[in-house]
Amino acid sequence: MASWRTRAGAFAVDMAPGGAVVATMALLALAAPPTGWPRWVCTAVGATTLLAMALNRLVLPRATGWTLGRALFGIAVRRSRSSGSGADVGGGRLTLRESAHLLDTSALFVGWLWPLWDRRRRTFADLLAGTEVHRVERPQRDIRRLVAGVLIGAAVLCGAAAILGYVQVYRPERVLDETRAQIAERGPRIVERMLSYDANTISRDFARAQTLATDGYRPRLIAQQRGVLQQGEATTEEYSAVSSAVLTNPAVTPGRASMLVAMQGRRGTNQEDLKFVTATVRVDFARSPDGQWRVADLTALKKPRAGQGAR
Repeated sequence: MASWRTRAGAFAVDMAPGGAVVATMALLALAAPPTGWPRWVCTAVGATTLLAMALNRLVLPRATGWTLGRALFGIAVRRSRSSGSGADVGGGRLTLRESAHLLDTSALFVGWLWPLWDRRRRTFADLLAGTEVHRVERPQRDIRRLVAGVLIGAAVLCGAAAILGYVQVYRPERVLDETRAQIAERGPRIVERMLSYDANTISRDFARAQTLATDGYRPRLIAQQRGVLQQGEATTEEYSAVSSAVLTNPAVTPGRASMLVAMQGRRGTNQEDLKFVTATVRVDFARSPDGQWRVADLTALKKPRAGQGAR
């Protein structure tokens, strides 16, 4: 009978490399965007690896008498005494045995340890399938080189998946997280500076606001500023953001983001005429070539409403 340690080593060679590849590909596929090519590549590689593991455990023993791990350690699955001692195991019995390993696992892994005290060193799967594991002569070919190739191949696939995950999933997500953080921090301040102006420095304040807009939005902003000047005597408006939220629709990209900003402010040039103002705006931001965020569009969802004046 094969020892428990030998059986464990053979099982590890059969299952660990493929299991590592499948687990790595599954994690990357789940983390990748649903419509991106990394998910499909990882799914295909994982499925191919599962197929190779099934062929190794179910088909190869029937064709050659070995799995990769059993060939390395010089063991083979044979029928037990009650079902024809030492005879080869058919495909149906092999499939039953592999499926019965679920029983070994579900019984708190006791089934995998059962060979330590069973007289014929059988797992629960062996008892159910009527099989035993015997020590036999190793095949003549250089199995160690083949096993080394499989281990290296699995390591390369896992390493490539890790690099792919960093380049296609982790790094872009990190960039988007940084974008959200930047907009959450800087966006409200940009809006405050764009909307606020003082009657005594209105020309300078309007010029400053224009530098905060993109080339596409700047003409609209200038038109709005001209409308303020045409109303007659200039007044003072000071705004501050009281709350804000970065929007997820449209999705944040490294170069664009949108947010809602709730504003409070005051309008007037003297204490007697001072009015408090509230407004809610949606702001689209775009990153300029120099890396600075600019306002690409600003829409008032809740237009400025003046409250009771301060006395």
